[in-house]
Amino acid sequence: MRTWGRAPAAMTLPLAVWAGLTRVSTPALRVMLRRRVARGKEIALRLAEREAIDPTPRPPGRLLWLHAASLGETVSILPVLAALTRAPGTVLLTTGTVTSQRLLAQRLPDLGLDARVIHRFVPLDVPAWGARFLDHWQPDAAAFVESEIWPNLLAAAAGRGIPLMLINARLSARSLARWQMAPRTARMILGWFTMIHPQTTADGERFLKLGSPRVLPAGNLKLAAPPLPADQQALSHLTSLIGGPAWVAASLHRGEDEPVIAVHRRLSTTHPGLLTIIVPRHPERGEAIAALAGGAPRRALGEPPPRGGGIWIADTVGELGLIYRLAPLAFLGGSLIAHGGQNPAEPARLGRAVAVGPHTANFTDIVALLEGGGALTRVSDAQDLGDWLDARLRDPWGTTAMGDKGAKLLDGFATLPTEIADMLASLAAQKGA
Repeated sequence: MRTWGRAPAAMTLPLAVWAGLTRVSTPALRVMLRRRVARGKEIALRLAEREAIDPTPRPPGRLLWLHAASLGETVSILPVLAALTRAPGTVLLTTGTVTSQRLLAQRLPDLGLDARVIHRFVPLDVPAWGARFLDHWQPDAAAFVESEIWPNLLAAAAGRGIPLMLINARLSARSLARWQMAPRTARMILGWFTMIHPQTTADGERFLKLGSPRVLPAGNLKLAAPPLPADQQALSHLTSLIGGPAWVAASLHRGEDEPVIAVHRRLSTTHPGLLTIIVPRHPERGEAIAALAGGAPRRALGEPPPRGGGIWIADTVGELGLIYRLAPLAFLGGSLIAHGGQNPAEPARLGRAVAVGPHTANFTDIVALLEGGGALTRVSDAQDLGDWLDARLRDPWGTTAMGDKGAKLLDGFATLPTEIADMLASLAAQKGA
């Protein structure tokens, strides 16, 4: 569960207390939103959506509402959107971050979904604003992705008889312990969901312990995502500029930049012309990382990768599919620090050999699947990462074989998005029956 703008600290509070926390004065909330605009966390022209003020008429016919918190959840839900739009009606997709909005602005037209999918920023979890949102859009069914639960908005939806589904749901052992401190609140909130689709069997068992009424068989949508797209013209151009060995350090967080730069400097002495492509998890950090790397060129400024090797900062949004295709090796960030890691299925699906650090709690099942299939390697620290890269760069045939294993492993999850879309459509049909 999330509180506004911070990590879940109040997930064990009774619902009435939570509601009290959200009864901040409207002027104070607007000041907070303007401050977020100044920090690049909101879009000034779309702040009204945070209050559920929207002049756009509700489209006629069936309307299914999906909510995905941020970038990772948004990417995972794209195949479900595609499956839902094969039937008549409209999909309303809400998200909570600027990066997810930027991604959708690119991906929805590329997938041919922009005519059938409406994107809006989710309103803050204020009862009056949630009511305004639901009164306007009147969804026939709704689904929340992963652990994104807003109690006031859920309560209002359940009170209107809107069938609710929790998709790709996660519940850690720590979160379970917190929920168990307020079992009545947990049963009430989770009882609003007609269906809960867990990521893993362990997640499903934890939901059952909290008394969830209907927990479906497990399956992780992040294993079912199609290959990330890439602009073929850009791919051909960039590939022609890379003449030596290359690897990608993707989704790096603060605290990982310096170790990766050190790995590059170490390996460039034994692998002449080595190109290290750094993709920051938050693109706005590109300038700072480039400075750390001695003035490395940046993709966001239109600067090409350095000829003859070096470090290149790929600080753009929505281009991971392009960047992964430039090198056979990918390291996933958020894993050298105690963050929990990023999704290794994305490079694996593209046939990349993958490495992750020791902190992978966010993707335990995916890491275990790929590691068990010989497609992923765990490294303990930057020294270990450098050793792994050195071995893989010296064995290109083995690297290719490792990447092929990952792509084949993930092929077996391709039908999951359609199955989830069918379940959500069935909920909408129940409401209309």
